[in-house]
Amino acid sequence: MHKPAFLITIDTEGDNLWQKHDSITTENAKYLPRFQQLCEKYGFKPVYLTNYEMAIDPAYIEFAKDVIARGTAEIGMHLHAWNSPPTAPLTDDDWRYKPYLIEYSDAVMRDKVSYMTQLLEETFQTKMVSHRAGRWAFDERYARLLLEHGYQVDCSVTPKVNWQPAKGAPHGMGGTDYRDFPQRAYFLDENDIRREGNSSLLEVPMSIQHKHSALMNSIKQGYDRLRGKVRSPSVHWLRPMGGNNDTMKRVVEQTLSQGNDYVEYMLHSSEYMPGGSPTFKNEHDIERLYEDLDAFFAWLAPKTQGMTLAEYYQYKVAEK
Repeated sequence: MHKPAFLITIDTEGDNLWQKHDSITTENAKYLPRFQQLCEKYGFKPVYLTNYEMAIDPAYIEFAKDVIARGTAEIGMHLHAWNSPPTAPLTDDDWRYKPYLIEYSDAVMRDKVSYMTQLLEETFQTKMVSHRAGRWAFDERYARLLLEHGYQVDCSVTPKVNWQPAKGAPHGMGGTDYRDFPQRAYFLDENDIRREGNSSLLEVPMSIQHKHSALMNSIKQGYDRLRGKVRSPSVHWLRPMGGNNDTMKRVVEQTLSQGNDYVEYMLHSSEYMPGGSPTFKNEHDIERLYEDLDAFFAWLAPKTQGMTLAEYYQYKVAEK
């Protein structure tokens, strides 16, 4: 690979799920063609990691079939356990608590992964090979299920981030602690997903860098412990937040300087729609987002090559 890969991952899901707890709409599907057009302008190939409500939305189905046919994007799987069939209530209000898939029984996990995989493959007439867990919650059982269903890539790991304080089920253990996970791509050990192993499942961690120096992080965490709090060090993601292009550039530069052969961007599909998220609340915010993305992609294009996760996987297999 002559240049590092630029991997664009989109959690493709309903509108403003941060605030909606009793219903799901999918108007954001109509806003994805604009983002796709921008990516194609620079030769980038997004991966739309698709969950249940989007997989049955007619506008999204039409959009996804088009990009598949033209070879300009990839469709993968994203699973929100609380509303993905078959339903199996875990709490007294799953839509409120949004429990993690890894909090369900092995049998329910298997049924949900099987259902979503089959739905996506039948709808889009293509093999699902890429995946991201809903709410970033991943474990060894989940990895083995992905392997059973022929997935090649997972991108659920968020290095340096501990999701345990973020509850799913009220009496559960919270999300996954990724603080000591690798930050480079690795074929994982299905019996210990934080380690490199001999499985065929490639883990492609998100591009995340510490916001502060190691010394400052140590001071902040010591202060948190005195207050009885457990938090991850502050981090920057390769993720647009409105006016943060300089920060995203630093994340790219730091990630590549550490020897990575890719950088991975993420955003939710609803964030490309006015009012689809708490971050981009109106049309002005969206126009600013696209100005930022155009400038950022123009800066990044000469330094990287656009790939889907499936294409990056083939490169890593050949490299072994």
